Amino acid sequence: MIELNNETLVFSFPEVHAAARLRIEFQRTLRIPDDNKTYPLPPGLGRFPLRHVDDHANRVPEDWLERGGVMLPMYQSEAMWINFRGEYPFAVKIATGKINAVSGQPWKDKLNRNPQDYVVATEQPWLDGYCVEKGVIRQFVAMPLGAGVTAEEQVTGKAEHGGLQIIAYPMKRKAYEKYFASRYRGVAEENLCVCELSAGAAMGLAPGGRMKQEIYEDEYNLADWDLEHSSRCFVHICNSVVWQDFTGWMPPTVPPTASRYNQAGLPWFDYYDEKLTAVNGIAALKKLKSVAQFDKKKGGLLPENASVNPGKVVPLFPKLKPGQVREWVGK
Repeated sequence: MIELNNETLVFSFPEVHAAARLRIEFQRTLRIPDDNKTYPLPPGLGRFPLRHVDDHANRVPEDWLERGGVMLPMYQSEAMWINFRGEYPFAVKIATGKINAVSGQPWKDKLNRNPQDYVVATEQPWLDGYCVEKGVIRQFVAMPLGAGVTAEEQVTGKAEHGGLQIIAYPMKRKAYEKYFASRYRGVAEENLCVCELSAGAAMGLAPGGRMKQEIYEDEYNLADWDLEHSSRCFVHICNSVVWQDFTGWMPPTVPPTASRYNQAGLPWFDYYDEKLTAVNGIAALKKLKSVAQFDKKKGGLLPENASVNPGKVVPLFPKLKPGQVREWVGK
């Protein structure tokens, strides 16, 4: 079952285990410069608003109604990250325009290990983009469908789906009881620039700047995941220009630029879990052109792309098991 609660998708499987609940949030954030430098984690600027597609059936595109799910607003060239919250393990597949963000392969419901095409929540606390190298992702950046820039269009040559696709599998009850008898990521105050060029409703995601982030290997057995129970959700991305027309609500204000945030002396973040192993990057995703590469030819896609030198970087530590003491690291 999937519910929408306080701008959060809640996946729950009481038939598997009373604790089998996963909360997924879509966080607004800085768009890091797309300049081939590798940046630390930017902050969360608060959750994107989420609305039921069915509640606005008389205004949204017909194909959105066919797919159901929820929708959120993004400005063109705005960035996002996906936050996973919960205590019960889940295998979660994330795709953009039905292109898997971890494996680069077309959408498939089942789990695959070679290459791994899912993340394990919440050992993977968040996902900010496409896995292009070991320990490096390219940030999720919103672009209008039809411009040829989104990952979907680069892989398939079509602007057919857009949005985000999610499927979540809980751990089997027996496995959970065998292995087991909130993470934090800094959130900055929302401030004020992104460019808005297209008034089309449907948006997709494209690879943006490089960020230091590891996608962790699944440390469990594939047989530990309950493939008989799953829930899928389509998250439509609505251009913020038409969000009010669709919902009657104003979209959020545009986020600050990376340079403006950095000038204010606000923190960036670093996260590393030495107990887990990162998956290798995917060649197909590494070959995708970033938004900046398209911008050199087309222009106007990526305003405010000046490089910055992050000053204050705050380390974040993995969540400890009950009673566990964090070990001494560093000097």
